Amino acid sequence: MNWLSLILMSVVVFVTGSAAADGDIAAGKKKSSACAACHDKAGMGTMPNFPNLGGQKALYLAGQLTAFREGARSNENMSIVAKSLSDQDIEDLAAYYESLRPGCPEQ
Repeated sequence: MNWLSLILMSVVVFVTGSAAADGDIAAGKKKSSACAACHDKAGMGTMPNFPNLGGQKALYLAGQLTAFREGARSNENMSIVAKSLSDQDIEDLAAYYESLRPGCPEQ
């Protein structure tokens, strides 16, 4: 990763930080069904190269999803998925995954 990408990702995380607190957990849970194939219902990666999302901070998750959507971060699957997410979708998903306890079945 080059310095410009790192700086851009930091700006994205900073700018989206306050918005992540406005997410709706129940709405995020509904929207997360599309994420379950790779991150299962509990937010645990289904393959070694898929990250665990359950229990991650909403600020971090919102920043990463925004970076994928805006092209500051690239992954074949996530870039496609994130392009369809609105700001509210990102906030809701981030709030939902933050609400989960790491490594625990869906609450």
